[in-house]
Amino acid sequence: MNQSIINRIQELGGNVDNIKGESLEDDILSITFDTVLYQKPTDTPWSKAEDEEPIYGIGEFVDENMDLFKADSNAFYNKIIEKYFRDTDEGFGQTFWVGKLFTPFKEGSLDFQEWNDDFMDDEMTNLEEITKVTNDSKPDFIHLFYDYGYPDNIYISLSDPNPENPTLFGTDHEVFFNEISNEGTFENYLKTFMTKNELLEIVKNKLEK
Repeated sequence: MNQSIINRIQELGGNVDNIKGESLEDDILSITFDTVLYQKPTDTPWSKAEDEEPIYGIGEFVDENMDLFKADSNAFYNKIIEKYFRDTDEGFGQTFWVGKLFTPFKEGSLDFQEWNDDFMDDEMTNLEEITKVTNDSKPDFIHLFYDYGYPDNIYISLSDPNPENPTLFGTDHEVFFNEISNEGTFENYLKTFMTKNELLEIVKNKLEK
């Protein structure tokens, strides 16, 4: 992976200390997160990004803690980070790092036993979007992220022709690898998430302007 990806993962709270640069697979599997991730608000046909809650429910949290904000703004901002940037399943619309191999075509693997029949069935699986990029009809994958949106699972192919900045693919648990979307490059995808400081900047712009 290129250094920009590694730097961004670190900025987002990932531990990259064990990356050795020997292979895409080894590098990604060595990364760990003890926090969750949040997508940056974006403009939609219905509202501007600046009018969106950066994290689901944070407006209510801010209202409940306005006395703390007025008394000690630094403690207030620290409380936001402590509440949201932790490894929790509590529903805030967060994204989770997975970093796990998925090998439905590798004979002898548990994934092969569970999934190969489905992946060999054209009515169950359609990898066209992936093979257009990789020219590989039977790739090994790494499951990178899952979240509460659509598509709710993000993968890369280990046969990606650009291991320095591979393409990400999205699929949903309800149409698992039957409907696949090209989610762009790893580097650009990471830019869609907020760092802690980027979240606090959004909140500060609302409260301190």
